[in-house]
Amino acid sequence: MKNHLVIYNTLTRTKEKFEPLNEGMVGLYVCGPTVYSDVHLGNCRTFISFDLIYRYLLHSGFKVRYVRNITDAGHLEGDRDEGDDKFEKKAKLEQLEPMEIVQKYTLGFHDVMREFNALPPSIEPTATGHICEQIEMVKQIISNGYAYEVNGTVYFDVEKYNKEFPYGQLTNRQLDDLIANTRELSGQDEKRGRLDFALWIKVKPEQIMRWPSPWGWGFPGWHIECSAMSSKYLGDTFDIHGGGMDLQATHHTNEIAQSQACNHKAPVKYWMHTNMLTVNGVRMSKTAGNGFLPGELFTGDHPLLEKGYSPMGVRFFMMQTHYRSTLDFSNEALQASEKGYARLMASIKTLENLKASARSTSDIKEIEKNCYDAMNDDFNTPILIANLFEASRIINSVNDNKETITGEDIISLKKLMHEFVFDVLGLKTETSNTASDKALQGVMEIILEIRKEIKARKDFAASDKLRDDLSKNNIIIKDTKDGSVWTIQE
Repeated sequence: MKNHLVIYNTLTRTKEKFEPLNEGMVGLYVCGPTVYSDVHLGNCRTFISFDLIYRYLLHSGFKVRYVRNITDAGHLEGDRDEGDDKFEKKAKLEQLEPMEIVQKYTLGFHDVMREFNALPPSIEPTATGHICEQIEMVKQIISNGYAYEVNGTVYFDVEKYNKEFPYGQLTNRQLDDLIANTRELSGQDEKRGRLDFALWIKVKPEQIMRWPSPWGWGFPGWHIECSAMSSKYLGDTFDIHGGGMDLQATHHTNEIAQSQACNHKAPVKYWMHTNMLTVNGVRMSKTAGNGFLPGELFTGDHPLLEKGYSPMGVRFFMMQTHYRSTLDFSNEALQASEKGYARLMASIKTLENLKASARSTSDIKEIEKNCYDAMNDDFNTPILIANLFEASRIINSVNDNKETITGEDIISLKKLMHEFVFDVLGLKTETSNTASDKALQGVMEIILEIRKEIKARKDFAASDKLRDDLSKNNIIIKDTKDGSVWTIQE
């Protein structure tokens, strides 16, 4: 089924049949976090989306080399090579060494990814671990005539590059339009052109993070690290490059220019971008005051949150929107998603005890086909989940003796649910071991035993009243051949 996969390619602005450069193998690169602060939800949405893509490629039988970098140097406050270094600035504020900042927030990022049950990438290279590769790439770009050095800083010559290659191809913009939207150079600006960007930056006297280079002591520009590391681990041209749509206009556009200027090859076959986040319809941002961190989302410790939400509930919530669509956070949407996640997990538990019949009243193969069709259509998780809910409905109907299913179809359904819910969507069963949950479990065991004694006395009116009173409090009792069981209705 992998041969039918189509991907929306940002570069061509169309869906294309996915054909890897090397049969059976996929090279995937995703721009990772800049570890000077806690990872934000926009980053998490991107990494969870590409975790899903990674999982589905593996499920489809591909051997995948997934590279996701850590930016731990070279990121200035402004995209135009201006302002303070983000790591140095944060280190001064917290009175730490810059690499202490890097270590602190890298560990925090990994903790959050584990909470979301994201698989680790095959390789997670750091910018500081690949200074030599970045310097060599800058040297080659200069040698090829697309960069120039001024007072220890090396700039990429965008206008010269654009004479041979379309600089704005990723965003479908012409160079004149891009220049028109960029402010004039000041008299002190060393750049030759308004769009030129730094490949290597001369270090300030007070800066701690510095490395020797042919142009003097300095540090790499932000964009060069991804070009250097992707080519090292995936080759000069590889299959898929991903990231958030906010990286498209500057970072990814400059990556293409650097790589092509160095290697004379288009670096990536398929470009993929996730969309932005909103909160109650307003774009999530620090300035809007509506941004919250993953930890705040889990605990509910934020003015905009009515309560805390579980990591798997949040992951499931993200999957219910296509990765290229805007994802809107609201308490209502998160709570609805938690209920949906609980129903799905409950049906998988119910599936384990279904009784087989001579015939099936539903077409399980059709549901399986629909699931693959959804994922093969640019990883369409909302449609996939709709089909999984249909499978869940069938499970519950069979359990309530409203439908029947064969033993063969039970096996197929177990395989389908396990592969798509756990392996592809990356969900897992969340168990709670809090004192209150243990207490509830104990109380319900006592209540079920009391109800059993009431029924043994043939006081069915009292038994039914007890069941109905519990139902009013969202505790559902079902009587089966093997005894009574209880669940919480979300």
